[in-house]
Amino acid sequence: MTRIKMAVIGLGKMGLHMIHQATQAELSEKVEIVAVCDSSEQLLTSFACSHPETKTYMDFRQLLDAHPVDLLYIAVPPKYHYPVVMEALERKIHVFCEKPLANSVEEAKAMLEAAEKAGVVHSIHFSMPHEPSVVKLQELIQQETIGEIRKIDLILQFPQWPRTWQQNAWISSREQGGFILEVGIHWIHMIQNVFGSIRVISSQVQFPQNTGECEHEVQAAMELEDGTRIQLNGIAHFAGEERVSMVVYGTEGTIALENWDQLWSGCIGEPLVPVEVEESLSQLPVLKHVIARLQGQPAKIYDFNDGYHAQLVLEALRNPDQS
Repeated sequence: MTRIKMAVIGLGKMGLHMIHQATQAELSEKVEIVAVCDSSEQLLTSFACSHPETKTYMDFRQLLDAHPVDLLYIAVPPKYHYPVVMEALERKIHVFCEKPLANSVEEAKAMLEAAEKAGVVHSIHFSMPHEPSVVKLQELIQQETIGEIRKIDLILQFPQWPRTWQQNAWISSREQGGFILEVGIHWIHMIQNVFGSIRVISSQVQFPQNTGECEHEVQAAMELEDGTRIQLNGIAHFAGEERVSMVVYGTEGTIALENWDQLWSGCIGEPLVPVEVEESLSQLPVLKHVIARLQGQPAKIYDFNDGYHAQLVLEALRNPDQS
């Protein structure tokens, strides 16, 4: 079997993580990392020391000119997604892009239209629906374990933002950072995948004055297509513990997905108890599905259409005056 030639743009945390996944036993026979690109000469030098067989570039166009590439994985900051993706689509290269898809609704729409025109596989790295706890959550919702859904609460709480392992120049900026964009986008997509489309009714975002820093607080009212209410409460910079959770209230009980992957459930009037989640339900890694799709095999991927509809909600939350 001919291996898929894959290039990686961006050698930050996610870029290196994806390279690690691609070199694991399950995927290494199916994909080959032929080249990488980053704007940091220091990162490229460090990478070259441990991967001397892989070509390195500081200009992604030079990389694409020099190598036949089947799949391009894009892990640069959000405002750079658009130029890299559009160049790849112009060359009819399959694209696997980090979330969020773009840095605006207009960019996301243009990228979706270009991807459909190019006729290539276009996928976005939405991983939450592949997590075993979310697979189990969707199963419980479909079985109406807690009856009809009454309301959903989404809680995003960060004692420190950026978190200690996220120190970089863009993740704390209002332009392309913040916890709504970086974390909220996962939950927006997951909710739309499990429960249906979201409409933002109102959003109140508090930014530090006279700086370009990202949000410190957000309160938003949203709803599903059937009118089910979703309440978002987010805050950063406080004394306490991080909490990234969703609570689903039903007519017969409650389900909570606490801190990403801890699933709890209970009937009305009773305490919540842990729900056993089998690791065998995991559909990760997402790269496995992208490779399978390229090989014409059954796969579960989320494409630029999913990214565009998540972007609509994301931008309505971040920029309520423009929605």
